[in-house]
Amino acid sequence: MAISEINVRNQFRGKIKEIIFGPVVSEVDVETQHGIVTSVITSRSIHDLDLKVGSEVIALVKSTEVSIAKISSN
Repeated sequence: MAISEINVRNQFRGKIKEIIFGPVVSEVDVETQHGIVTSVITSRSIHDLDLKVGSEVIALVKSTEVSIAKISSN
């Protein structure tokens, strides 16, 4: 299966570096050329998509809010 078009602009291609399994949800760390992107998805989805460490994936980031935090220069 291939994605031909999608309306999510923030896409990061990478490989799964680590999966931390949980009973209901799991964390998936994707190593991209811009750094690590972490996704929390259902454990069932990991099984259904047959995701494993080393799998090539695209992390799609869609958000309705972006927060800004000031960094103090001490």
